[in-house]
Parts: sequence; C-alpha cells; structure tokens
Amino acid sequence: MKILAIESSCDETAAAVVEDGRRILSNVVISQIDIFKEYGGVIPEVAARSHLEAILPVIHKALKDASLTKDDIDYIAVTHTPGLLGSLLIGTLTARTLAILWKKPLYAVHHLKSHIYANWLGSETSAKTIFVQHGCVASHLKNRSEHSPSSQATALRKNVSAGVSQLANLPEFPLLALVVSGGHTQIIYMRAHNQFEIIGTTRDDAVGECFDKVAKILGLPYPGGPSIAECAKNGDEVRYKLPHPKVDGLDFSFSGLKTAVLRAVQAELDLPISTPSYELAGKLTEQEKADFAASFQETACDILIEKLKIALEDHPEARSVVFAGGVSANAVLREKALKTLMNGLRREKGDSRGEDVKLFFPDLRFAGDNAAMVGAAAYYEVMSGVEPTDPYELNIAPRKEIS
Repeated sequence: MKILAIESSCDETAAAVVEDGRRILSNVVISQIDIFKEYGGVIPEVAARSHLEAILPVIHKALKDASLTKDDIDYIAVTHTPGLLGSLLIGTLTARTLAILWKKPLYAVHHLKSHIYANWLGSETSAKTIFVQHGCVASHLKNRSEHSPSSQATALRKNVSAGVSQLANLPEFPLLALVVSGGHTQIIYMRAHNQFEIIGTTRDDAVGECFDKVAKILGLPYPGGPSIAECAKNGDEVRYKLPHPKVDGLDFSFSGLKTAVLRAVQAELDLPISTPSYELAGKLTEQEKADFAASFQETACDILIEKLKIALEDHPEARSVVFAGGVSANAVLREKALKTLMNGLRREKGDSRGEDVKLFFPDLRFAGDNAAMVGAAAYYEVMSGVEPTDPYELNIAPRKEIS
C-alpha cells in the first residue's frame, strides 16, 4: 500500500510516499524557519503564501524521489486539523484536487495523530526504541564491559541524543503517548490503533510555546526549542530555582513558568517588574543567558516527566510509552525519560503490572513536522476500517481534539 501524504499545518511544506505505514520511499520538507527567524515567530499570511509556492514542486519531487507516478499511488493523505487556517487550506485543497483528478481515496488526518505515528515508521529510517527491563540497565548496555555509572550515563546520553535504534520492535498496546509540540501538550491513552483518549492536556500555554516565549525573553532566535537547547549546553541548570505549577491530575500549565523566568531575569538585573521583556536580553551576559536557558529547560522537562510518572501509575497496564512532537527531540527530555524508567519506576521483579516497558522516541528527522508521519497515520486508519473522506466535502478545522 503506497500513500502519498501531504503536510502543511504550520510552516513546513512537506510531501512523502510511505509504503505499508513504515517504509519511507520519499520524504520532502521545505521549511520556512529562515523566513520567520526575522520576525521571531510564524506570520500566518506569509506562511500560507509560501505553502502556495512550494506545494506542487514538493509533491512532484516526492513522486520523483520514490520513482513512482500517480498510477502507483493507492491513497492520498493530508493534514486537515489542527493548524493555521491558511496553511491547512493550501494542503487540503491540493490533496482534494489530486484525489478527484487521480480518482484516489482521500484520508484526512489529525496532526497530533501523525506525530504519534512517527514512532511506527520503519526501523531503517525510523522511530528509535529504548528497551527497559525490570527497572535495570537498558538491554543494550547489559553485555558491555563498561559497567561504571559514568560510562553508562555517557553511552545513554549519546544514544538518546542521537536517537540510535536499539530494537526494531513496534510500540505495544495499551500505551501512553506524551505529545509535546509547539501548540500542544497532552498525554493520550491508546488501547489500540486509532483509539485515542486524552487523559491530560495543558490549561494554557503548550510547552513548545513556552520554549519560544522564554527564548524571546533571553534574546535567542526562533524557534525557541533548538536555540534554548544549544544555549543551555554552557549553562548551570540549578543556578535559578523555578517553580513547578500545582495542577491537579494529569493536566499541565506552562504560562506561570514563562512568567517566573521573566521575573527571575528582572530580579537578576535588579530591574522593576514593569521593565518590558524585550529590553532584558541586551542587559544579560552570555553566561546568564546560558544559566537561565539551562534552568528553564531542566524545569520544563521535569514537569513533563512528573506528569508522565503519574500517568504510568494510573495506567499500570500500559506496555509502551511513546514521545511525539517537536519537543520530543530535546536531548534532556529524552535522557530524563530513560533514567526515570531505568530507576525502576515501573517494573521490578514480582511486579504484577508486567515484566518490561518500552520507551519510544521518533527519529530526530521525524520529530518535527513532516509528511512521512502523515502517511503512517493514514495507513493505520485504512487498516482500522476508517472510511475515506469525500474530497468534495472535506473542510479544515484549525482547532479540533484528536479522536
């Protein structure tokens, strides 16, 4: 089964051909990041016009790279929700037109569902698995000669940061998905393919938005996630004590953390709280910026892991944990997730809840927006018996919960 997938929900124009939900025959992404670095964020109208220029060349290249024609395509898939209205419109109109002209079934895919299914992409180019057994060291370290804690930590950090695959296993159900992207922060419970239950969500800012806003305060370039991660490499993550929001259950809140960083910067510079945020970066030293970036990153990742631990305790039957979305590329978050499971949070000998748990991260290339993940999600919709969408009736939905 060959699916031509299209993604244009925000500021990446992407097309891919995916075979049987796992094998990537082509994956083309044109990013608008260089455009929006000048503005510190995405301008919807500019993004839509850029999609309009790139969409057909990207699709042509995806077919060419896969050495296929329209006759070889079985299905067309496209992101229709959530996202920027104008950006979604370009992708869906293109997909609808192709579905009509080529007489192909069309699948409209939820963007967050696609991020989750990035973890199912084929092992040769795909989701990276860390296997944790009985709360002990990861299996890929069990037979190594380096047994010292420091050497293990170094090996883990390299593997987690690079996303090196340890096993070709697929996630097992039931599972928990931590979705951490620019506009969404959610914990989703999946009993089986194409079954989604939101058990935790953000009450205000998403963690990705918080990264972007803190980066602005520190005078770091857009997008905030990569720039904070880079700046934090030279920082002290414990220099500034930042609060953890007290939100009951599995919900998140990040607006308070953003404000806490702002107030901490103003206090460090001995300035009144009325000082505009855009005036602060120029007064900070490079070391102060690095320390703030490291302290914020450490706190944000700890908040995510704390909620994931609660979710695992509430759902002891879960067999896998998958990370999804652009923030899942963060090396500190990956390392903390791995260490949490390795420290015996879930599985100990004699634990009635099971013998092992699998932890999945998407390949770094597929953590951000791309079309290959859309093709993977669409494949499992087809296999789950979901009916295709009428291309004459498909509408976009800038805001819609996963279902």
